[in-house]
Amino acid sequence: MLKATTVMAGALSAAVATAAAAQGELNIYSSRHYDTDEQLYSNFEEATGITINRIEGNADELIARMNAEGENSPADILITVDTSRLTRAKEAGVLQSIDSDVLEARVPAYLQDQDNQWFGFSQRARIIFYDKNEVANPPQTYLDLADPAYKGKVCIRSSKNTYNQTLLASIVTHHGAEKARGWAEGVVANMARDPQGGDTDQMRGIISGECDIAVANSYYFARSIRKDVKGISENRDQIGWLFPSQNAEGAHMNLSGGGVAVHAPNKENAIKFLEYLSSDSAQAYFSAGNDEYPAVSGVGLAPSIAALGHFKPDDVNLSEVAKNLPEAQKIFNDVGWK
Repeated sequence: MLKATTVMAGALSAAVATAAAAQGELNIYSSRHYDTDEQLYSNFEEATGITINRIEGNADELIARMNAEGENSPADILITVDTSRLTRAKEAGVLQSIDSDVLEARVPAYLQDQDNQWFGFSQRARIIFYDKNEVANPPQTYLDLADPAYKGKVCIRSSKNTYNQTLLASIVTHHGAEKARGWAEGVVANMARDPQGGDTDQMRGIISGECDIAVANSYYFARSIRKDVKGISENRDQIGWLFPSQNAEGAHMNLSGGGVAVHAPNKENAIKFLEYLSSDSAQAYFSAGNDEYPAVSGVGLAPSIAALGHFKPDDVNLSEVAKNLPEAQKIFNDVGWK
């Protein structure tokens, strides 16, 4: 159960704190595009003396770049969001397995690649939002989104969206391919409009009256609590939310994570950085700086996240979910989910 608590300042992990005299560089390829991550990088540099160099871009482009660079790649670490992209990186052969007692102790096993090629460091719940003025009985599970009672009411992103790909893969994992296919068909039949825009746009669809129900990641809504988000914050009272499947598998969790590049020239520094991301201080900052849930248990939540309430997260092993990503994409294509 994820609980609503206040953020507590934490020291860097012992592994990072004892590395204060370290020197050298660390080259990070990152598809995380959040300005708030700057503090994570600067804190690590200050604590270790290691200089961070960054290249930011689209995850698939970064993976392709690492492949093209081959053994001459300067990349030490790849950081990206969602299990599907981490899996693509592994399958492309741009990551390597690593050994770290710190990561094994800190990061739950179900948030790690089974071959230790990637580790999760923050999470977002993929939850259901609804118009409180129009929906008296919102869907309580992901499967309920396919109920004909919600025909013409649902806004959800494209099948190309990585969050939806992993959600469907998790439904395959829990309920089997046949039931997942029926679910996808039902959601397409219930769509209020063709898929368009990002997660925030799905919630804006509720405000505009285009749809009564939307699916989006928790941090997009939590952000509207912490600061002004155009089209959401001023109308937030209109939107209700719930964490799906609380009497079943629990709310689906998206992952933000990273791994060490296969040809990392600074492998030792790369492992130190991943260990740092699992420290209490870094974990608390993922919550306070970007409205995400920590991957490490016992770390407090920022007020914006705590305001969403307690819930049961799905703790399915994400390596198992990753195996069903190809099936999920086939289902999307077969049912005409644009």
